Amino acid sequence: MTDIHSILKQYWGYNTFRPLQEDILAAVLDGKDVLALMPTGGGKSLCYQVPALMKDGLCLVISPLIALMKDQVENLRRKNITAFAIYSGMSRKEVINTFKVAAESNCKFLYVSPERLETSLFKEYLPGLNINLVAVDEAHCISQWGYDFRPPYLRIAALRKELPGIPLLALTASATPDVQTDICEKLEFSGPRIFRQSFERPNLSFSIFRTDSKINKVIEILQKVPGSSIIYCRSRKRAKEISELLKLQQISADYYHAGLPQEERSRKQEEWVSNKTRVIVCTNAFGMGIDKPDVRTVIHADVPDCVENYYQEAGRAGRDGKTAYAVLLYDDRDLHELEGMAALRFPSLDEIRNIYQAVANYLQLPAEAGEGQYFDFDIADFLKKFRLQSHTALYSLKALEQDGWLAFNEQVFLPSSVVFTTDKEYLYRFEKEHPQLEPVIKTLLRAYEGIFDYPSPISEKVMGALLKKEPEEIKKQLQQLRQAGIIEYQPQKDSPQLLLLRPRTRAENLVINMAQYSRRKESFQKRMKQMVEYVKEDIQCRSRILGRYFGDTEIKDCGICDNCLKQKAVKLTREEFETLQHRIINMIKYENFHCKDLLQKLNGVKKEKAWKVLHFLQAENKIEVDKSGWVKLP
Repeated sequence: MTDIHSILKQYWGYNTFRPLQEDILAAVLDGKDVLALMPTGGGKSLCYQVPALMKDGLCLVISPLIALMKDQVENLRRKNITAFAIYSGMSRKEVINTFKVAAESNCKFLYVSPERLETSLFKEYLPGLNINLVAVDEAHCISQWGYDFRPPYLRIAALRKELPGIPLLALTASATPDVQTDICEKLEFSGPRIFRQSFERPNLSFSIFRTDSKINKVIEILQKVPGSSIIYCRSRKRAKEISELLKLQQISADYYHAGLPQEERSRKQEEWVSNKTRVIVCTNAFGMGIDKPDVRTVIHADVPDCVENYYQEAGRAGRDGKTAYAVLLYDDRDLHELEGMAALRFPSLDEIRNIYQAVANYLQLPAEAGEGQYFDFDIADFLKKFRLQSHTALYSLKALEQDGWLAFNEQVFLPSSVVFTTDKEYLYRFEKEHPQLEPVIKTLLRAYEGIFDYPSPISEKVMGALLKKEPEEIKKQLQQLRQAGIIEYQPQKDSPQLLLLRPRTRAENLVINMAQYSRRKESFQKRMKQMVEYVKEDIQCRSRILGRYFGDTEIKDCGICDNCLKQKAVKLTREEFETLQHRIINMIKYENFHCKDLLQKLNGVKKEKAWKVLHFLQAENKIEVDKSGWVKLP
């Protein structure tokens, strides 16, 4: 039997695995349920791809991110590994064809979006797929108390009844200890193995600056630190503004957000990846699946709404192991807005019902209609026609989604696809009779492997370049081939999609589980509070705070964040050090103190000096500080 190292070398060209990958692989191959916490860029996909290649059958990969699914499929195919993806927006015929080919070929990986799991088609074809492993990517989405809850994930556990004895590997880059427990419970893990890669990033310096002029600070950082940069903003408008201000300073910059056409997004991304553009200014729609190792700075021009998002975005800097900087800028207004965000994110039941009624009117849906149907849904047009506030509408749609009424995907992009629907003999005759269409047929056959067997994503722009024709002319000729019954041609879709999961009901009869809704709001408020505390913290090492948040208590002071550098600058005389050491030891002899209370009791002592002594005592094992911040004797 081929071993894991041979497969790693054969397909990926590596001789060794990264830390923890081998342990995860061994547990998966041993048939165990596994939860793997691996920070962004930690090599999560290898943890299911290698074991799946060692077994007969295919690995079912559940992922909510269409762009990532397509990237993974393309990467695997380039390695001559057969892989397919089924996601929202595909026609019934395309889905059936993909299932059939996956079941009948040597397919090793089938990527599906979670909402596909309960469709009748999926259930019909599931027994014939010969599944050897189920991998759940972005597994934190299963927890209602996490930052990115997606209801279709709750249906994954039902798969276990259909696939008895098949191990399940859950993967996430960011889950707090509570969410980790929730993942294992919701996925009905049996004796789970939990592996956590260290959240330590020794080459990444975290720092926070309070500033009245963010753009000036951004320019200052970019002038001091050369190299590629990402700047995250909260709004699309702000991303464009900052990008234009940087250009005025002769800094090569561009902006990116989900509202741009797909081709424009792809172009901007490619120009940044290839260093034609130095700085990309973006919303959080940017970054997923982009493997650019040489990012020197990630700057947050606005405070993110939770530590999970911040850590994931900041972690895109310095993946090449060289020194990099994660800088967060804020002013008092940012913190005030953050503290009031829960009211904005969680509209009232009346507001949710109003938005539901507006959606029904916009789609012109009669009562009891629409279940299981996809609709093009132009959110900007919807807001304009019904004179709605964007925040109320978007967060009401989110509430309806989380309660199982609908699914709204603002970033759907389905590329054009072609599959031949005739045999080669008839095609040969057709080419002779229609010489003007022969070049486009030949190009399809040469450029897109497997196009006779299953729908292949194509680019009219690429074909136009090959044939020295305009893309519009290519589209016209493809339509002619479709009308002649030679191909099935699906032009690209680049509009947001709304899927109705239940028949349309009267707005006043719409019911939301308000107990769960309130609990999600409380969880959101707790995450907000922790983000604000992180921003305000001016003493503790930032790497340690981030590690503790995700349950990693082994991280030592990084020595390079803004707070560690401040601590290094604090000078203590031997006499001051000894006095403080005795005071702290004597205080905790009789009762345990929380760090903050201990600092208050040491009145008259600068807290920077007190922290320096506390860190020394902890390093020497003379005191213990637990992950909640309580100090006691060992």
